[in-house]
Amino acid sequence: MFRTDVQDYDVAVLGGGLAGMATAMRLQAAGRSTVVFEAHGHAGGCAGYYRRRGFSFDVGATTLVDFEPGGVGAELLDATGMAAVPGEALPGYRVWLPDRAVTLHRDPAAWRAERLRVLGDSDRHLRFWALLDGLAATFWRASRAGVRLPVRTPADAWHDLRAVGLRGLPAARHLNATMGGALRRYGLRGDVPLVALLSVLVEDTVHSSIDRAPLINAALGITIRGAGLTRAHGGMRGFWRRLVAHYRGLGGHLRTAHRVARVTGSAGAFGVHTQRGTVTARRVVSALPAATTAALHPAVGRRLAPYLARDGDAHGGAVVVCLGVPESEVDGQGLTHHQILEDYGAPLGEGNNMFVSVSAPGDLDSAPAGHRAVMLSTHTELAAWEGLDDAAHDARAKWLGDRLVALARRAYPRLGERPVVYEVGTPRAYERFAFRPRGAVGGVRQTTRNANQHAVPHDVGVPGFWLVGDSTWPGLGTVACVLGSRIVAEKVA
Repeated sequence: MFRTDVQDYDVAVLGGGLAGMATAMRLQAAGRSTVVFEAHGHAGGCAGYYRRRGFSFDVGATTLVDFEPGGVGAELLDATGMAAVPGEALPGYRVWLPDRAVTLHRDPAAWRAERLRVLGDSDRHLRFWALLDGLAATFWRASRAGVRLPVRTPADAWHDLRAVGLRGLPAARHLNATMGGALRRYGLRGDVPLVALLSVLVEDTVHSSIDRAPLINAALGITIRGAGLTRAHGGMRGFWRRLVAHYRGLGGHLRTAHRVARVTGSAGAFGVHTQRGTVTARRVVSALPAATTAALHPAVGRRLAPYLARDGDAHGGAVVVCLGVPESEVDGQGLTHHQILEDYGAPLGEGNNMFVSVSAPGDLDSAPAGHRAVMLSTHTELAAWEGLDDAAHDARAKWLGDRLVALARRAYPRLGERPVVYEVGTPRAYERFAFRPRGAVGGVRQTTRNANQHAVPHDVGVPGFWLVGDSTWPGLGTVACVLGSRIVAEKVA
């Protein structure tokens, strides 16, 4: 039975991850009354955190992308009157390939010199990198202008034409191209180190393979460190404390531990029902996964059904090892973030392609004095975790956790010798604590069949009901969620 402590809002937002909170904050700043329902005990979603023994660990995203002046994230802060987020602006990070290391510098000139020095400087390489640089420049500019996809109306097309600009318009011919196709065009598909580097970056940013990843999306993903990566002081917990405080200061309402059971009604008079009561709202924005959203409202479910059928096998998971360690175990590296590929010939995931994030020295909101918080993450196949009993699950988690720690010792040889905290999060944890179906994270693996013009639209055709977040364009990652929030907030408002 639902209680009848009904309250009325302009907009109810389902899900307190970055896409949902950013959308609510924009609308609240624009004068709409908003409420956010979050099933977990605090905001964050798959860009969230948890605390253990004085350490704060990021459980998904560890960095904010493009939050510095002129960026997509900075536009959110400017639009809502929020101060800049203090943190560590990363100068880059290092990718450890089996036979060499490549530093992905934030500085464009340093990155151009590094990639030619380490990966090849032939005419073919130069022309390939010129293509990627041109696409990245065009579409980062368009992203910062709020480009909208899929194009649904003449107004969307006109908006996107202005966002891309006449000079960038020829780049649109690459919308149906793949990264693998571009490499073949320049005779570089067989260049093992180059393809390996691109593959690990593409898997992390669009969750796809080199031969299936849309070229434009992959070009953006490969260049995110050039757009600016920031690890907030205190990690994602530090970021969320500031963002939630600002949202509430604007008059917004965040209701944690409120899992939405169903949505009834229609535009102008939706009812949002949780186990702790019901509110009415003139509009609803769901930042929940598409599969979860489809189960909440019958009309929305019917509209989403073709997309869910198409993308049913396009989801993946993640495993995260959270280590609280003495500072001496992570000494000796100038950079705090690394990516490691163990074997050129093995499939990616399950430790072969892992990301290492270490809290900054002196960040006492992330770790006690003399210690650092370390997060190790890798992609994993969901099927490998399904149907396991508790003992088999725990054994697999331990095996993969120990593997990640051992591989991370290429960058930090003493890592994990005397951990204060050592815990492993698996798809089961994401399903239990982030309420992700099957424990899937990061949206669908992007291909030319389900991205860009073929992405799940923000407006599925049910008046007054909108979708935002990693189920929709532009997909996964903090910068994508922030851009999606801008598109939806502009439409709703």
